[in-house]
Amino acid sequence: MNQPALQAMPEINSGATLLCVDDEPNILSALRRLFRAHGYRVLTAESGALGLEVLEKEQVDLVISDMRMPVMDGARFLAQVRERWPDTLRLLLTGYSDIQSIQDAINCGEIYRYITKPWDDNDILLLVRHALERRQLELDKQRLEALALRQNEELKALNQSLEAKVEARTRQLKVEAEATIVANAKLKKNFITTIKIFSTMIELRAHNQPGHARLVADLARRIGVQLQLDAREGQDLFVAALLHDIGKIGFKDDMLQTPLTMLHGEALGLFRKHPARAAELLMPLEELRGSAAILRAQLERFDGNGFPDGLAGLAIPLGARILALAADYYNLQQGAMVQRHLRPEEAKSLILDAGGKRYDPHVVAAFRQVMDGDAGENLGGVEVLSGELTPGMVLARDLVSRDGLMLLSTDHVLDARMIQQVQDFETKSGGRLSIWVRNAREAAG
Repeated sequence: MNQPALQAMPEINSGATLLCVDDEPNILSALRRLFRAHGYRVLTAESGALGLEVLEKEQVDLVISDMRMPVMDGARFLAQVRERWPDTLRLLLTGYSDIQSIQDAINCGEIYRYITKPWDDNDILLLVRHALERRQLELDKQRLEALALRQNEELKALNQSLEAKVEARTRQLKVEAEATIVANAKLKKNFITTIKIFSTMIELRAHNQPGHARLVADLARRIGVQLQLDAREGQDLFVAALLHDIGKIGFKDDMLQTPLTMLHGEALGLFRKHPARAAELLMPLEELRGSAAILRAQLERFDGNGFPDGLAGLAIPLGARILALAADYYNLQQGAMVQRHLRPEEAKSLILDAGGKRYDPHVVAAFRQVMDGDAGENLGGVEVLSGELTPGMVLARDLVSRDGLMLLSTDHVLDARMIQQVQDFETKSGGRLSIWVRNAREAAG
């Protein structure tokens, strides 16, 4: 037991608990003094059996056991320590000649190191310190591994919970999106239906032929299809056509019934302002601003001699170039432009002759194709009698009374109650309605 180098040994106030087991009291005293001086808590036992009793009562970090002890030698003692307290470090104190004993201790007790007698104090202190540091590292490793495992399990559980929440939220958003799509479709349908009703009211005020606006709108739409307008442009044109006479809402009755060629002076000036007034009426509604721009330019001429802005050629919105032709085609037949009611063939001929002057030649060409049937649109459905209606049928066209009032709009799904109302209306009005239907599957397609 070498003492002179002790002053150079750094203090290790680790607070670790050591158990020294030896049958020689003087060895135990020497070990106790050595380790207590460096901050260790030291327990002692004079036999293996007593050492086991201490371990049962105390939390011990490291055991130093002598090899040669009566009854239970160090190898057997450390083997039991390994079996019962595997986390406790084990050191063997032995002589140079106990090679076989050392092997037994290594094999049975799985000792960390062995110390030969007599020992060097600095060496044994360093050995214990390194052993405890290694033990602490191992414990830290186990703690971190356990922490990582627990956190991984928590993260896994959290991920599963998040996945379930995301899935539930996704389902909810899908349901909400589908409901929104349905609601928007319904709003759009109601919007168009409202426009059609308003258009009918304008016709009543203007004394137009029943269904005039719908005829103009349908022709304008078919020409637009031929000219490949996109969906938005097509809807703007359709709405503008339904409302193309809205700017005349303030005209006097006699002026409404006077053909355009018979208007002069103040009346003619007032007539030429109706497109601008129509645009002003629709401008507050953002959804109708495209239609408003078409209405403003509906009296412009391709040669630049129109109103109210004197636009020419392609400077005129395409929707307005289409609407001008479609409206004039029916106005010529109804006496709104000239005193005589022209036949469809006569109106068509005048339209074709005015290409490049009043009308855009490309629009005239598309009109010719529509009229000749090359671009005819199959609206689908079949015409049936009211007595042939069954629930689930869908209107292929607007249901309009003989007076031009719209009763039900296109795509309306008929139920038993509505079928009865249609039949009752026919009975009371004394005339058969033109009813075009298709089944629900065709409507969905």
